[in-house]
Amino acid sequence: MAVLKILTSPDPRLKQKAKPVTGVDAHIQKIMDDMLETMYHDNGIGLAAPQVGIDKRIIVLDVADKNNGEKPTPYQVANPEIIEVSKKEIPHQEGCLSVPGYYSEVVRPAQCTVKGLDRNNQEIIIKAEGWLAVCLQHEIDHLNGVLFVDHLSRLKKQTILKKLEKDKKTGRTSQTVL
Repeated sequence: MAVLKILTSPDPRLKQKAKPVTGVDAHIQKIMDDMLETMYHDNGIGLAAPQVGIDKRIIVLDVADKNNGEKPTPYQVANPEIIEVSKKEIPHQEGCLSVPGYYSEVVRPAQCTVKGLDRNNQEIIIKAEGWLAVCLQHEIDHLNGVLFVDHLSRLKKQTILKKLEKDKKTGRTSQTVL
């Protein structure tokens, strides 16, 4: 396994729609494993293939709270598709490995059902709520070229992206909640 380089905004590859996987084979499994290792290495709870420069519809995530002794529960999903969402929406504080150091409240459906292929090329259905639902929706957004900042007001989005560019130029990393 390998730790991959995470792209950060405003890299144009983050705004492109990823291509479907034709099937999960050894090559796709390796990508999934490398993505999971990268996500853990960078203390993330989710990662989409476009974030590491791979133009494929693949996500990995693990929302287990390891600080409270929860065992890791990783998901590796190819071609994830949201097939149902609840009408009830809830706000969650979101951040992103591709928008490092910036967090803001995003409102999303409280529950969702996702269909995709697991690492063994078998169809899976994930019925999710709470952090798992938020993370699934966030990562699937990445596959469609959408960042969490795209859900914010224009002013908040511009503020974050301008600060992120300044951070890149100066080599600093901010911790900002908007």
